[in-house]
Amino acid sequence: MRLLLISNSTNAGEAYLGWPRPHIQSFMQGTGVKDILFIPYAGVGLTTEGDQASFDRYEVRVQAVFSELGLNIRSIHHEPDPVGAVREAAAIAVGGGNTFYLVKRLQELGIMEAIRERVLQGAHYMGWSAGSNVACPSLRTTNDMPIVEPPSFHCMGLIPFQINPHYLDANPEGHGGETRQQRIEEFLIANREMKVAGLREATFLQLEGNRLSLGGSRPMRLFQFGQEPRELMPGDDLQFLMG
Repeated sequence: MRLLLISNSTNAGEAYLGWPRPHIQSFMQGTGVKDILFIPYAGVGLTTEGDQASFDRYEVRVQAVFSELGLNIRSIHHEPDPVGAVREAAAIAVGGGNTFYLVKRLQELGIMEAIRERVLQGAHYMGWSAGSNVACPSLRTTNDMPIVEPPSFHCMGLIPFQINPHYLDANPEGHGGETRQQRIEEFLIANREMKVAGLREATFLQLEGNRLSLGGSRPMRLFQFGQEPRELMPGDDLQFLMG
């Protein structure tokens, strides 16, 4: 498999998909693939004019960036046969937004399993934020509000561990709720066999065959039940996460 799982699309004060552009370009370089099937379903609320307008706007926004990288996208919401489009795709990109909304659409259209099968067959997969969440076994470590109820929390399971995108260490002044670490530790109490990768902003995980690596400018925080969280740095051996 080839996976590029990005924590966030945009850092504060930067252009959209600013920091990950060179990593997306590097991921696709040498593949011979220029056309990418885009999944926009997490992009609820880009406009108040309804899903179709939101997905159209999302497609235009992503295409503007990918065009600069010599890549073309076509959004799946135009396809009369979404499952067929997935089965023919050489590369798939899943955009960020609301993970619950994304999972609901993927499951109802029958393309969650179709994407998994296609990626296992060799299609290149990239996702950011919610698009990284759905590569995990479940959506249960998303930060998003459950604005809709999907049929199931099950996701693709392309990796055997969970990701928490946009991981934050800080406890903001005046905040009376749980920190991000506390929420993840609650998850681990209920799911003791699972590992959770806290992906900070401007970081990503890349899988090339059997080799998993951390990229970006910051460390990743790894959570396991009954153990103190530990920091993993770019260049560290992450193969144990795929066991």
